[in-house]
This record gives sequence, C-alpha cells and structure tokens, in this order.
Amino acid sequence: MESSEFVQSLARGLAVIRAFDATTPELTLSEVARKTGLTRAAARRFLLTLAELGYVHSDGRLFSLSPRVLDLGYAYLSGLSLPEIALPHLERLVADVHESASVSVLDDTDIVYVARVPTTRIMRVTIAIGTRFPAHATSMGRVLLAWNSGLDDYLARAELAQLTSRTVTAPDALRVELDKVRAQGWALVDQELEEGLRSIAAPIRDRTGQVVAAVNLSSHASRTTLEAARRNLLPPLLATAERIQTDLHGVAKPARHVR
Repeated sequence: MESSEFVQSLARGLAVIRAFDATTPELTLSEVARKTGLTRAAARRFLLTLAELGYVHSDGRLFSLSPRVLDLGYAYLSGLSLPEIALPHLERLVADVHESASVSVLDDTDIVYVARVPTTRIMRVTIAIGTRFPAHATSMGRVLLAWNSGLDDYLARAELAQLTSRTVTAPDALRVELDKVRAQGWALVDQELEEGLRSIAAPIRDRTGQVVAAVNLSSHASRTTLEAARRNLLPPLLATAERIQTDLHGVAKPARHVR
C-alpha cells in the first residue's frame, strides 16, 4: 500500500526511464505507454518533460535516453567508496585466477553490479556496471540474502523465476541453501542463472559487521568443476574479500547498504 508521502508522478517518471534498456534502447510513445502502463497522453507528458531536462532524446518518433541519465546513478556511485576500493583487488584476483570477478549489492529483489573485471565473455548477455540479475539465482545474491534481515519480506515479494532446469525456485529450498551459505561463509551456484555458468561468492562486511556487498568469481562449467572451484577459486576469493573489507573499513565513510 502506498503511503501518504508517496509521490506518484515521480514514480511514473522513473518508470518511464526504466522502460528503456539494453534490448529496447529506442521506443515509440506507444511502446513507452504499454511498458509503463500509462496512457499515451501521460507517457507523452513525461517524455517531453524528460526531454526538456536533457534526459531523453527524440527524433520525432523514437525516444531514447541521453547520457545525462548517468548523472542519476553517479550521485550514488560517487558517494559509494566500495567500487573504487574493490577494483584494484578484482584486477589482482583476475590476474591470478584468469576468471571474471565482480562486486554487487542488493537492490530490492535483484543484485546490481557496482564493479567488475572480466576475462573472456562466458554469458549470453554483456555484464556492465548497473547490470541487474535476480538475487535467488546468483552466488552474490545468495550471499547478500543469507545475511539479510529482510529475508521473509524478500521471499514474500520475489518472483523466484525458473531460469534454467537447475534454478532453485521453492522458498523452503532457497532457505535451506541460504542456511548453508551462512554456515560455510560463501556461496557456490551451479548453472542456475544460465546454463554453463558456475560462480562462487563471498561476503564483504562493513565496520559494523553488516554484509553490504558480495564479491564473486564466475567460470564456465566446461573448464571448472565444482570441486575445482572450491579448491582453486575459493581461497583467493576469500582472501580478496578480506582485503576489500580491510580497505573499506579504513575509509572515512562506510559503504551504504542498498535496501
């Protein structure tokens, strides 16, 4: 239920911005209206307002986001010390193990990438800063959910989509997996987000001990068995998480936790 403080027009404007993505970078007025559930008239007002503010371009028929929308995310990232702290550690990790490494935070029911150093591309989609994936099917998501005090609320709201034949979709089964993550201190996910993709993740804690982010290594199943991931990838991953934490604890302002 929306609170009395809820600003519906702001929510609708943000929905218009989110209508654009990597698969649909250009949209007609009708497409924006359909994707957001707005009337054509309302969608047109929001698009023209965003265009006047410089966040949207239009050729008269098609609309697209302008680079200015990056300012909206930069306000968050510029105050978040985690990405710049993590990056050199990810680079060192990737150089050591020759697998892609990333850091993400939890945002509602998704993980959001805030730092990444890739090697060869192993997924069908390109992962960049700001890429989102459903938390339940990812190793970093499992780590972030395992220590999340709002787990009951997450399970009540999240759509635990079946992304591959291996994806855990039953809430009780996911709870069992998260219990395992808490007990062992890391998460290993085998081809639940995408066939052929294996990933292993560890938590990053702030100075209060709260898990604020996760760091992972991802590899293709054809070259890394589950045992090899535990034996060869887990130790350097845990060491990297520890080094990121040490540096994070030394900054003047701790990283903000995304809720």
